Amino acid sequence: MDVSLAGLEPGPEVMRELIRGAADRVVTHLSTLDSQRASDTDGELEVARLVAGEPLPEQGTSYESLLELLFGRLLPKGCNTNSPGMFSYVNCGSAIHGAIADFITAATNPYVGYWAAAPGMAEIERTTIRWFCDMLGLPESAGGVLLSGGSMANLTAIVTARRTVLGDAFSAGTIYASDQAHHSLRKAAMVAGFPQDAVRSVPSDGDRRMRLDALAERVAGDEELGRVPFCLVATAGTTSSGAVDDLERLATFARERKLWFHVDAAYGGCFALTERGKAALRGIEQADSVVLDPHKSLFTPYGTGCLLVRDIGQLERAHELHSDYIEDLVELGEEAGVTNFADLSLELTRSMRGLRIWLPLKLLGAAAFRRALDEKLDLARSASARIQSMPGFELVAPPQLSILAFRATQPGASGEELDALNLALLRRVNRRGNVHLSATRFDGRVALRICVLSLRSHEPALARCLGDLRECREEELGG
Repeated sequence: MDVSLAGLEPGPEVMRELIRGAADRVVTHLSTLDSQRASDTDGELEVARLVAGEPLPEQGTSYESLLELLFGRLLPKGCNTNSPGMFSYVNCGSAIHGAIADFITAATNPYVGYWAAAPGMAEIERTTIRWFCDMLGLPESAGGVLLSGGSMANLTAIVTARRTVLGDAFSAGTIYASDQAHHSLRKAAMVAGFPQDAVRSVPSDGDRRMRLDALAERVAGDEELGRVPFCLVATAGTTSSGAVDDLERLATFARERKLWFHVDAAYGGCFALTERGKAALRGIEQADSVVLDPHKSLFTPYGTGCLLVRDIGQLERAHELHSDYIEDLVELGEEAGVTNFADLSLELTRSMRGLRIWLPLKLLGAAAFRRALDEKLDLARSASARIQSMPGFELVAPPQLSILAFRATQPGASGEELDALNLALLRRVNRRGNVHLSATRFDGRVALRICVLSLRSHEPALARCLGDLRECREEELGG
């Protein structure tokens, strides 16, 4: 059957054929991940040119040939984000359950911007958000909105803090974050209209956590200069090392100085499902706003971010704006006593994101996710101990959650020579294709990272990773 000839409204049999064809390819892809490369960059420019700049097609192409192009040529190049050996970026490798939820959502296309347009589906998102609030210990007044990811969530939080604390006169406002904070915070401040120097970088300590003494100095200095400190941003799981700022002490500092206390927990927040994660995140329940990325640590597809705010009314007041042509939907929502998601962020029309979280949690239960996250914490600690015992390696940042940093060493080598060695080691390991690692810098020096977060990363993949590191270091040094 040539489904390309069926048109925009195919019949039931053609629809089943389309779904079957995609499903067969997806199942094959996921069931053979152990035999696939973690990354493959050889010839990627040539592959990209297969689709780069192609003209708009006037006629259709056979479905099977398009699936072959996607799964046979395009998808294998680059980083295999579902690979068990994906230890580089903060990437969880999505579970199939979220993909099925996305298929249902995309096919039925509910509109959840205004509650009245799809009340049942909107309630799924509201319920999911309430689960997150409860997970972090936020009060009943809390609520939030699902967004595309941490960048949009940070922007939405900064705008809410700006409008709540500063109002319209905000040009002198200053924001404080550690030197380990994610760069999306600076971008959020820029887009929110602040001058470039509005974000103050606070030095971190030897554990890569924000120094409270340095923070106090920066705030006092800015007040003397006539600036208006208004927002303190803590990080619960930095990208480079997974460090968690001292949230309890920072919350107290923010409260005493009447600063908005925002926690970027995009990576670390969902570890609150575990006992160890809850202990590491103690104090997050005092935040005015929190960013979570379920697509980082809850095994959902990309495009699943979340902003939680202690007082949902503040989020609404910062973003609510209506037009005549939606008055009927607004009124129905008001009658039901609910807050419309369109009033909580910049987004008016967007896909429904809640089902990709709600469906897996309902199908499997929170216990399944808790076990998976506990496994990642265990593997990171195991990797840390084993690296410390490996000749020619040193641990730079032990795991506070599931990220650790380390470097290869060589007696008598200068700092520049060690940087070159570690970058060469990184390239050599990644070329093997068993695992994929990434690099960062601490105090200006290169370090390598292992981020244990992928759904499919288990002990065998970690053992391959450590074995490749040992062997590749010997190869690089000619040993």
